[in-house]
Amino acid sequence: MAAYVGLTKPRVIELLLLTTVPVMFYAARGVPDLGLVVWTVLGGTFSAGSASVFNCVYDRDIDEQMRRTRRRALPRHIVSPRAALVFGFVLGILSTVILYLGVNPLSALLSVTAIAFYVFGYTMLLKRRTTQNIVWGGIAGCFPTLIGWTAVTGSLSWTPVVLFMVVFFWTPPHTWALALRYREDYANVDVPMLPVVKPAAEVGRQIVIYSWVMVATSLLLWPVADTSLFYPVAAAVLGGVFLVQAHRMWDRTKGTENLAVIQPMQLFHTSNLYLSLLFVAVAIDPLISR
Repeated sequence: MAAYVGLTKPRVIELLLLTTVPVMFYAARGVPDLGLVVWTVLGGTFSAGSASVFNCVYDRDIDEQMRRTRRRALPRHIVSPRAALVFGFVLGILSTVILYLGVNPLSALLSVTAIAFYVFGYTMLLKRRTTQNIVWGGIAGCFPTLIGWTAVTGSLSWTPVVLFMVVFFWTPPHTWALALRYREDYANVDVPMLPVVKPAAEVGRQIVIYSWVMVATSLLLWPVADTSLFYPVAAAVLGGVFLVQAHRMWDRTKGTENLAVIQPMQLFHTSNLYLSLLFVAVAIDPLISR
């Protein structure tokens, strides 16, 4: 059981749900219906798990050679590829049925689209071919903002699109920091992540650029969604902390490729905290402005 759960990448699911539920609070302008939250979270968990399982099946050849992933169930031959594939389809079907019947058809459609984009767009098409793999492939991870919104409203608007773009611009700094830490692994399996093909200083520069755009986009929610002052203040403070960390890492990359000096995992952990707290602010804002 632990092996099958591991195939779903629970830590990734946790981050995805952290961008789903707060959006539901904002869409409801308060506390959303508990039953709706349960069905959305359950369907979203199965959906993200399904995409991760398919990713593990397709990437099992390179996962076996990478330090970060070689302890997964497929490289260790605890679960067979066929069994994992069946598991992925079961999760995908369950997520679609749950979201269709328990939430609404639009949310179910967005979930299926996210799975397809992650599997076919990122895993199969982009990951092993271009340094832009995580930039465009990361779109799949932005869909929970849309799903959370449509679960409550049944329609789309500019508010979830802005939050979609925040996650879009957050993904490269988050992933490139991790990829910098494990760049030798990616190089050994010929996956052209940006830190593999570019020097650390260029990676740091790109991270800073995306970080500034991310923070600017997060502040755009204030006029677009007509939030209270609480949200932009929180977004500005969190964004300021993130930018300081991004610039510090960029400074540490200048003139060195030594990861002990660059310390990319500092920014990686900061990115996790930033996204979590930013979306907590999204959930709190309608509660204090009613």
